[in-house]
Amino acid sequence: MSEIRHTPVAMTGLRPLAAGAGIDAHRHDENQIVYAGRGVLSVTTDAGIWVAPATRAIWIPAGAVHEHRAYGDTVLHLVGLPVEDNPLGLDRPAVIGVDPLLRELIIAYTGRSDGPAAERLRLRAVLLDRLRRSTQQPVHVPAARDPRLAAVCAVLRDDPADDRTLARLGAEAGVSDRTLSRPCRAEFGMSFPQWRTQVRLHHALRLLAEDVPVTVVASRCGWASSSAFIDVFRRAFGHTPGTHRAHR
Repeated sequence: MSEIRHTPVAMTGLRPLAAGAGIDAHRHDENQIVYAGRGVLSVTTDAGIWVAPATRAIWIPAGAVHEHRAYGDTVLHLVGLPVEDNPLGLDRPAVIGVDPLLRELIIAYTGRSDGPAAERLRLRAVLLDRLRRSTQQPVHVPAARDPRLAAVCAVLRDDPADDRTLARLGAEAGVSDRTLSRPCRAEFGMSFPQWRTQVRLHHALRLLAEDVPVTVVASRCGWASSSAFIDVFRRAFGHTPGTHRAHR
């Protein structure tokens, strides 16, 4: 990451980002909810990458160093919260579900700041109550700490369509798949094939935000067919890639 900027107060409001634009590494002393009302947002920390489409938001805890990247024309809705306002008790970044009511609450709260103070306090209270009902979503690409595993993971982040097994990838790095499997489970909390699927889903979200056709997305991300891609996408996000575009 680039030089880290420290901002004591987490911003509340709207922040438009052009496709490909980003916000450099920074941290703040408050919690923050980051929601992309349009486009797709990725948040990168030392622990990995989180990507949020329109049915998800990203929770950034106070003190976490992070940077943003937009895919497609994106509008960020940012909700800054004091450290004591942590309805889900999260101490690390996380992707959380956004139902239609929570979406409208976030949009209303971030859309204007000139209303009566008492009204905004009531709106924030309802927003926090709804946030308590949110569930964490397993939409996360953890970063490897083991240098041997990190080298193999970098290959797939550069080319998610690479379908080589862990054994073949490890052989090129001069290490066995058994040696790589241990840190994979320990650091990621998932198997290598599961991690690869997360990488492919994240890459797919980015391509869909750029209006790449579904058939092309499936091919670029390593699925054997469009139907296989659609099935995995639906199980991960609860809707098809076509519906995802409609949400945007």
